[in-house]
Amino acid sequence: MSGYDPRTSTGIPTEPVGSLPRPSTLQAAYARYDAGQIGREELEAEQDAAVRDSIERGEATGEPIVSDGEQRSSSFATYPLTDTLAGTGLGDHLAPAGQYFAIFSDGHHRQLPRLTGGPFRYKNWAADSLRRSLQIAHRPMKQAVIAPSMLDLLYPLHEQVPGYPREQFEEDLINEAEQDIRKAFEVGAARVSIDFTEGRLATRNDPRNPWTGAGMLPHFIELNNRLLDRFSAEERRNIGIHTCPGGDRDSVHSADVPYNDLLPSMFGLNAGYFLMQMASERDKDPVYESIGRHLRSDANGVTQFAYIGVINPQNPRVESPQEVAEALIRAANFIPKEQLGSTDDCGFSPFSIDEKPLHGSPDYARDIAFQKITNRVEGTRMAAEKLDISA
Repeated sequence: MSGYDPRTSTGIPTEPVGSLPRPSTLQAAYARYDAGQIGREELEAEQDAAVRDSIERGEATGEPIVSDGEQRSSSFATYPLTDTLAGTGLGDHLAPAGQYFAIFSDGHHRQLPRLTGGPFRYKNWAADSLRRSLQIAHRPMKQAVIAPSMLDLLYPLHEQVPGYPREQFEEDLINEAEQDIRKAFEVGAARVSIDFTEGRLATRNDPRNPWTGAGMLPHFIELNNRLLDRFSAEERRNIGIHTCPGGDRDSVHSADVPYNDLLPSMFGLNAGYFLMQMASERDKDPVYESIGRHLRSDANGVTQFAYIGVINPQNPRVESPQEVAEALIRAANFIPKEQLGSTDDCGFSPFSIDEKPLHGSPDYARDIAFQKITNRVEGTRMAAEKLDISA
């Protein structure tokens, strides 16, 4: 098991969510691969180049733990299911055009595949990419994985899949999600965070997207705890939960949902830490207060940490180190400083094809991302000094 200590270099721990904008050359390669114009070898060459650049530039920011930017993934949600976001290489018992995962504030949507039968099995593991990326890295690496609650949406909301009851699907789903995490640790991940962006969306009740009005948050919490409870307290110290109001094409899907509709339930998850959007939150103090009230010192044997977002990936304006430090110092008025960390609001590009319209191009967005990360790390060190938290 990982002996990684997140506090050693910055005092207050800091960690990325995971994804980075894919270079325009890689996005074009995905499109050409889907069109049958290039082969798998050529696509992988572009992916490998983007991974190397992501790790090298990530380490240059001073980030104590890095990711490969998910450059080889179709998206944060679909990497176990398909090879590309367009659906090339879709796994067994899956078909296109399932439920919408989300409808974003600019009107575009993202859609999951639909389940046609069983058994449900992952086609790809997060560890498949991580194993290759670790050969490049000189610092500890983290790996993001998808929550079973997200993939639960593969099953039709009001229908039965013939010969495959929901109960059996969910048992298979938990088994696969457990293996996804264990494989990541086995190949060398220092930390694993579970993407739970559907948590906030589950309380939105969007009539265009029926699952959001189905009262699924309690079931999502129960499903995710079934997964977490398969791990020891020592393991769960390095297993986190990420929540945010979404991020895609510089747009979000649930920023209008009050955080307090989610937080009391979310901290019932027996995870070791939480990566939480906050930089783009309009009224922060009530959320800080709620975090401090619900964050647990004993979550089935583990002390929980709250990593608050101090960087907004959807906005090209670069936050200064001073802004980052001030946000953390303010948060420490409400959250015990011994349980406080910093992060980015969301992955910088959770979906592999992302034009980043507010930035002007994915290449510019990529440059901006590394500037933002550099300032997050420096601002976190500054806050630790002012709060007298030693590295």
